[in-house]
Amino acid sequence: MTTQGTRPEAETAGLMFPTRFVWGAATSAYQIEGAITADGRGRSIWDTFCSQDGRIVGGDTAETAIDHYNRYREDVKLMADLGLTAYRFSVSWPRIQPDGSGAYNAKGLDFYKRLVDELLSYGIDPWLTLYHWDLPQALEDAGGWPARDTSKRFADFAAAVHAELGDRVRNWSTVNEPWCSAFLGYASGEHAPGRREPAAALRAAHHLNLAHGLAVQAMRAQNADSQIGGCVNLYPVTPATGSEADQDAARRIDGLQNRFFLDALLKGSYPEDVLADLSHLSDMEFIQDGDLATIAAPLDMLLINYYSRFTVSGAPGGAASAPRRPPTPGRRGSAAST
Repeated sequence: MTTQGTRPEAETAGLMFPTRFVWGAATSAYQIEGAITADGRGRSIWDTFCSQDGRIVGGDTAETAIDHYNRYREDVKLMADLGLTAYRFSVSWPRIQPDGSGAYNAKGLDFYKRLVDELLSYGIDPWLTLYHWDLPQALEDAGGWPARDTSKRFADFAAAVHAELGDRVRNWSTVNEPWCSAFLGYASGEHAPGRREPAAALRAAHHLNLAHGLAVQAMRAQNADSQIGGCVNLYPVTPATGSEADQDAARRIDGLQNRFFLDALLKGSYPEDVLADLSHLSDMEFIQDGDLATIAAPLDMLLINYYSRFTVSGAPGGAASAPRRPPTPGRRGSAAST
């Protein structure tokens, strides 16, 4: 017998968080750091995107943001006061490598060393994301993610950051939400760099996957103890009705949103039905021998950002839910969620 408004112990027992569950917070560099020209930082595609009229609501930029670059000690103390035991953050590629290749900026690296040391001094475990959408503008000028060379440049960048911080940071995420970077950045143009080139978006998606795999290889070569994973944004996709059109729409959207990335990461292949769906845009000649084996390098963890579900219809004017987009840098809140 239980008191009204309470649950029997047997009902609540299965709702307990595991003892190893980690409570934390998450951010991305571009949204919080500010100081976009400080200490040798280069320009990113989001700097360029935000400077273009009509791109960002209210014309906001990240020039100041919350000034985390200068106030990180206060921010870390706030985390400690909240009782957080983990903090997921991203490093700014153009802060560390202003042109995306070549020499590394010691002042940029030093900032992240200070941040990590501050976190550790409060017993907060740093979870580091290498890429949260802030591609150096110089690499975009050279072709961006549709260019294969960008994947190689990212592996070099990952190796440099890992060499400096791998002794203090155990948990590493390579590319955050490659779907967003590829399809919102190069197909719909909603995200930086704001291009509307569907065929280029497919190349970008593959090269983001390849960048993940090459970065894993580079970090593994330095330290086998690091815990490394990739981060994808996944959505359950449900047909609005049982009609053939709605079910096929659900298959297609699930294929490009979820399976295109999961199958590459976990199986070393792209779904055949998705490749067939996309054949009118590309023959995928940019996928070279050995690429998918590289992408499917063994992982220690899979990181998932979850925002909402999709209910879709394949009929013209059919009823479908309007899913909330993942948060956009410069527009609202943190784009990182775990």
